[in-house]
Amino acid sequence: MKPRVLVVDDEAGMRKALRRGLTAEGMDVVTAADGPGALRLARTQAFDVLLLDIMLPGLSGYRVLQQLRAEDVGTPVLLVSAKDGEIDQADGLDLGADGYVVKPFSFVVLVAQVRAVLRRAATRGERGPLRVGGLVVDRAARTVSWDDDPVPLSPREFALLEVLAGRAGSVVTKDELLREVWGDEQAATRNVVEVYVGYVRRKLEAAGARSFVRTVRGHGYVVSVPEGGAVAQGSPAPPLPT
Repeated sequence: MKPRVLVVDDEAGMRKALRRGLTAEGMDVVTAADGPGALRLARTQAFDVLLLDIMLPGLSGYRVLQQLRAEDVGTPVLLVSAKDGEIDQADGLDLGADGYVVKPFSFVVLVAQVRAVLRRAATRGERGPLRVGGLVVDRAARTVSWDDDPVPLSPREFALLEVLAGRAGSVVTKDELLREVWGDEQAATRNVVEVYVGYVRRKLEAAGARSFVRTVRGHGYVVSVPEGGAVAQGSPAPPLPT
């Protein structure tokens, strides 16, 4: 799977530039423009690294980071700021940041820092639970719950939901699901994907999660982030069916 990066910056131009550049580097990029939106998305633990600006509307990057660490969300965070003072950097690192990038920065150096953080996280083998609304996908225990009630899934169903929840807010195509769940686009057919999505939907609905996995006709499937979290990707997702 591509590394998944959450870019948080209140400057539209910066978000667009980082999305374009990181996407070209083979990463799956989601963006947020304010602190509350960043916190809501980051809580899902669906990202491999966060690029978090400090000066944000609604909630500063410091406070977002502080809240994430208080909730035991261990996703690596690179703070981004125009402040280059030693105290500012020390404050960020003390709050649990994994690095500090000063604006203006070299994009080449930024990518190198992102890749270094990804390598360290991979070495530690950190795979915390995914949380999207009432859904919790415990990747270590291989269990799923909705509002604390267990949802029994087969291993294949679990793998499918893990991919969808891990890319909450992004449309996942049937071909991507074939590669990531079945291991090969030739190992099964798109109709099989539809069947297993149906299995997962019925089990989630039985637990009270209605319309959680939605079909985007002609494209694939999407798990929605609660409260209309602002999500932007390399190419805009088509409108969801009503």
